Amino acid sequence: MDKIDARVGPETIETDPPAPLDVWAVARTSLGDIFRAPRLDRRGLAALIGLALAAWLSTSLYRVQPDEKGVVLRFGKWVATTDPGLHVHLPYPIDAVLLPKVTQVNQIQLGVGPASSPADGQSSRGGQMLTGDENIVEADCTVFWKIRDPGQFLFKVDNPELAVRIAAEGALRDVISRTPIQAAMSDKRQQIADETHALLQRLLDEEQAGVEITQVQLQRVEPPLAVIDAFNDVQRARADQERARNEAEAYANDVLPRARGDGERIRQEAEAYKVQVVNLAQGEADAFLPILKSYEAAKDVTAWRLYLDSVDEVLKKASKVIVDTSGKGVSSVMPYLPVTEFKPPTASPAPPPAAPATPQPAPAQGAPK
Repeated sequence: MDKIDARVGPETIETDPPAPLDVWAVARTSLGDIFRAPRLDRRGLAALIGLALAAWLSTSLYRVQPDEKGVVLRFGKWVATTDPGLHVHLPYPIDAVLLPKVTQVNQIQLGVGPASSPADGQSSRGGQMLTGDENIVEADCTVFWKIRDPGQFLFKVDNPELAVRIAAEGALRDVISRTPIQAAMSDKRQQIADETHALLQRLLDEEQAGVEITQVQLQRVEPPLAVIDAFNDVQRARADQERARNEAEAYANDVLPRARGDGERIRQEAEAYKVQVVNLAQGEADAFLPILKSYEAAKDVTAWRLYLDSVDEVLKKASKVIVDTSGKGVSSVMPYLPVTEFKPPTASPAPPPAAPATPQPAPAQGAPK
């Protein structure tokens, strides 16, 4: 009990100090009142155990979405792969399930953008590749891929995305190394993309990566920035060479057929002339044989007939005919004048008239002659 010293007047009242408060004792008392376990009988304890068992068994139900596949793990080991829908596995922690998205298309960019120049102070030879004709190019491409086998994707490869990137770069380098630079930059771009696609898929299947390559797009194939101007000059020279070659081939295609046609025409004309001459000679020879037989049978008569025929042929071409009117020859021939066959002589053109002489003026009187 506190001691109180009371005095009358201005004297001070003296009391003893209060005892210190025990905080931990108060806290233990309060928590004990809050978390005091209720007293349960057998029926309540059974209900509590049933609720805990139901909650534990509910961990065996899982749903796989349409864009997913379920990978069931039993004590960490892959045991099954399930399709979309509602499924059951052993409760946790015996079984667990992973749900990778198998319809999502992922993409990887290889060597995007032009390489930095040496002045930048950065090494950018990662996208440079050696072509089939020993030239250097920088190639960019985009690889689209998705998960084909979730189990292999999750457990066969440590880092699937890195594996796809490394395999894609190796496949692209392999295809570029077998392609000339001119073809890689012009008409063989789609062929390079298709071959890279096939080779990349084969490499991933051999490694059991569980990845499906949907598409490979070749975006840029160019020479390095340091030599692009010189390369463009070479390309222009090759274009001029190709243009000159095409023009020469077009000229040859125009001239050669005409020359062949002219040669064939001349040959056919020669063949026709040969046939004509041979036939004429054969006909004249065939016509001479009967005359020869007639001459051998009657020489005088045949000779006189040949003479008359020759004279007849000559007179047909003569412009003057002389007729013997003395009667010693053929007296029954009546002379006539073929007026219609004569042509009047062509008059020579008259010379142009001479210009009149200019009269000279008479000299003036008194002028010296």
